[in-house]
Amino acid sequence: MGEFTGCCAACGRAVTPRLPVARVTMADRAAEEEEQGVAGGRSLNEAQRQVLDRCLHALRHAKNDSQTLAALLLITRLCPASQLDKPTMRSIFEAVGLNLPARLLVTAIRDTEGSGLPRYELLSLGTALLAALSTDPDMASHPQLLTTIPLLLGLLADGSVLNLRNRGSVSPEDHPRGKGVGERTETRKSDGDEGRDADGSSAVQDTSKLDEAMAADCFLVLTAVCGLPRGTEQLLNRGAVPALCRVVEQNQALNHQRALSLLGSLLSGKTKEKAWSKHPAELLSLLLRLSKDLCRSSDLTRFQMCAQLVQFLPPAGVGSKSEELKEAISFVWAALRPMLQAKLTPKQIGLVLVLSACLLDLYGWESVGPPKFCCLLVNRACVEVRMGLEEPPGNDLSPELQHTLTGCYRIMEAAMEQACTAGDAAPPHSSSLNALSLQQSRQVLGVLQEAFSAIMFHLQQVDPSRFSDPFVFATFRALCSWLAEETSCLKEEVTGLLPFLIGYARYHLQEGTFEKSLSDWMARVSVSEEREAWTGGEPLRYLLPALCHLSAEDAPRKVLLSLETPVLLVNFLTRAWTSLRGRSGSALTRDPSMETACSALLNFAVAEPESVRKNPCFRTLEAHLSEALPVLVHKPRLLVLAANYCTLGLMIGRLKTPTAGTEEAAQRCFFSAALRFLRGALCSGSGSGPVQVSVSWEKSWEEAAELWRLSLQALGGCVRAQPWITGLIRDEGWLKHIVGVLMESSSLPERYTEEVLEEVLCAVVEHHPDCQQEIREVIRSNGGGALSRMKNLKKLVGV
Repeated sequence: MGEFTGCCAACGRAVTPRLPVARVTMADRAAEEEEQGVAGGRSLNEAQRQVLDRCLHALRHAKNDSQTLAALLLITRLCPASQLDKPTMRSIFEAVGLNLPARLLVTAIRDTEGSGLPRYELLSLGTALLAALSTDPDMASHPQLLTTIPLLLGLLADGSVLNLRNRGSVSPEDHPRGKGVGERTETRKSDGDEGRDADGSSAVQDTSKLDEAMAADCFLVLTAVCGLPRGTEQLLNRGAVPALCRVVEQNQALNHQRALSLLGSLLSGKTKEKAWSKHPAELLSLLLRLSKDLCRSSDLTRFQMCAQLVQFLPPAGVGSKSEELKEAISFVWAALRPMLQAKLTPKQIGLVLVLSACLLDLYGWESVGPPKFCCLLVNRACVEVRMGLEEPPGNDLSPELQHTLTGCYRIMEAAMEQACTAGDAAPPHSSSLNALSLQQSRQVLGVLQEAFSAIMFHLQQVDPSRFSDPFVFATFRALCSWLAEETSCLKEEVTGLLPFLIGYARYHLQEGTFEKSLSDWMARVSVSEEREAWTGGEPLRYLLPALCHLSAEDAPRKVLLSLETPVLLVNFLTRAWTSLRGRSGSALTRDPSMETACSALLNFAVAEPESVRKNPCFRTLEAHLSEALPVLVHKPRLLVLAANYCTLGLMIGRLKTPTAGTEEAAQRCFFSAALRFLRGALCSGSGSGPVQVSVSWEKSWEEAAELWRLSLQALGGCVRAQPWITGLIRDEGWLKHIVGVLMESSSLPERYTEEVLEEVLCAVVEHHPDCQQEIREVIRSNGGGALSRMKNLKKLVGV
């Protein structure tokens, strides 16, 4: 039976249930019971229990809809939901089932006359039953209830069953029982459009309007679905975003707020980007409306709207090209300025600073305002951080304060990026932080230093049991953004904090993907590069730039060695390589953190040779480089990473003890790949011109040139430490290629390049007489080209 028939079998009269009673007692009280966690409420008396047992029996054995409704309504009259225990509620829900309310909605939308009930009554009863049933999570996730979502959304969006029926918005496969709910039928007024009051008198109901109670029931069902594990996806896939946007446009007080609240849930977390990609026009229009509402609002409501607006900002990069949105954001900043200049409560300043941080994520400093206001914004964020974190150890920070401080961190990170570049040429009257004067820049860096000092103080107190706390990670990340730019200030404090920083990064790298709290938090934050799933390597990625700086200084490097930092870096590299190698095609992109990790390890290889010789982790690193470099030489997109791997391996190779015996197969594999890689950097110039950088290296030469020269320098050291390499240099064709390029070219691009090439050629001819003879003949027969400029080489070969 695809439609509802509400005719009483005993007397043939139409049954007109008193819907408000059913709606209030069954849905609202059941929901209230769920919120309060009431297991059984007040117990039923004996008379109520007997009635309930008879009603449950009637429900289970009902032969038609009228008998079901009669038993259901009697339960709601005599046994309020607050007095029913969960098993009883479950029995009622199972007895009623989802088929009845679904058919009620279908029948109302088709406007058939066979039901004997007005559409208003059918809708009212159907939505009330669905609202009551949805309080049970198993019922809320049932496929049959999910098929009613488009119907409920259509009722809310249009505010009228007539519009829903005529619009035909529900597809046949998405409505209950597969019937044609979206079919267009002729609207006719009949005797069935009349309801009856309690005294039996007729009262015409307006079937075209959705009253507040029905709307509340619709929202109750949608909210219940939204709370399911995959509820946001279920709503998004059934058109919830455009429908709710239309509800907001209707501007009916209660529905307006309910729709915004539900949209806020849909636009937070993993579904945010999907929602914006599917419905950019609707969401952009909604965002513009909310921005204008904030600017027009009074001072008291403006603070509340700050929190609301945060939910509806697009992901970073989405909508940034919209000039209309850009203009709206400028007006929002104008509304925030007097608020930031006023005396505010901690809650009020928190709301303003969090919104400011999100606006910075979207458009940077460009729209913020004059430099003086930018300084004020940074100063207020830093003050909040100091006040929030410079508390005695053991004081727990409230979730509200943590949320505020996380927003402050993002303002500080953005300020660090800009203040460090202050003094560059800026256009007159520029309205960004780039236009700071030198004095203003110093002031900003000063307050930032004080705030980051408070952060270090706070992190010193963090117990390892809190390492999975998302707020600790946000604090750690903020400090790393400062250390990436500045390690000379507070040097002793930074060095003293290294045990915590390394321990924190190591803990998460070992825990990997098992930290659900951090994984969920990463899915909610709005910063674009953090949208990917949590892997456990994120803390170390943020720390790597600081490690690169600190490992170049003697005192911090000693502390890092004592903390076994090279072991941590090698572990990170091998894991990152496994992930990188699993990609292909367009997914194969550079991972800058791997390059930075190589730079830090290179500092250890250069400054701590004894540690490199003795620490087993460097043997592990050699094996990894021998495996990876032969693959990297064939990946043009990863040329800079290949240059890092090549340089690092050669720097370690030069520290080997000189041997006259045979080489290992892995070593030979690495050096063969390294020679092929280095050979591809240069090619002959046109005619007698200078040596040219090859096409494959040209795009990356600015980043890779220094690494290429360091590799050549290290290659000379490898030849002296392991003379067998000279034979490989000749066999792999490196010597023939380089000599040919130099012979056909007049000079090299830079003086330093000439020096390192001469150094490695001198090392080769010192350890291989045949190579010495070949170079001597080239210089004597052809003049040698650029070879003739290498005086030390000519002296060695006897020219």
